Amino acid sequence: MADKKFTEDHEWIEMDGITGRVGISAYAQEQLGDIVFVELPEVGTTFAKGDEVAVVESVKAASEVYAPVGGEVVAVNAALEGEPGLVNESAEEDGWFFEIKPADAGELDELMDQAAYNDHIAD
Repeated sequence: MADKKFTEDHEWIEMDGITGRVGISAYAQEQLGDIVFVELPEVGTTFAKGDEVAVVESVKAASEVYAPVGGEVVAVNAALEGEPGLVNESAEEDGWFFEIKPADAGELDELMDQAAYNDHIAD
């Protein structure tokens, strides 16, 4: 897997070949608190960068998950439907939300690397 890239809205994407696995950052998960429900997109759906793709609900609030890049959803993490707490336990590993096939790989270059994201959340 390649390095994770992050959005200002706290999504991450990690490319593996021509698809990228997407989730929310550990920081976002900490801000939300206990995750109680995750609404995932349908496989085959196409989104533009910045579109709302999924919803995560915690005991504190509901929050949208946005597409870090435009493309087609090729897989979802079905384990989250029965065990949304995976996001709390492993936000940047087992708690991933969906996989997307980017329409324009150049959009990845517009995202932050880990160091830039750490600076972003330190503000």
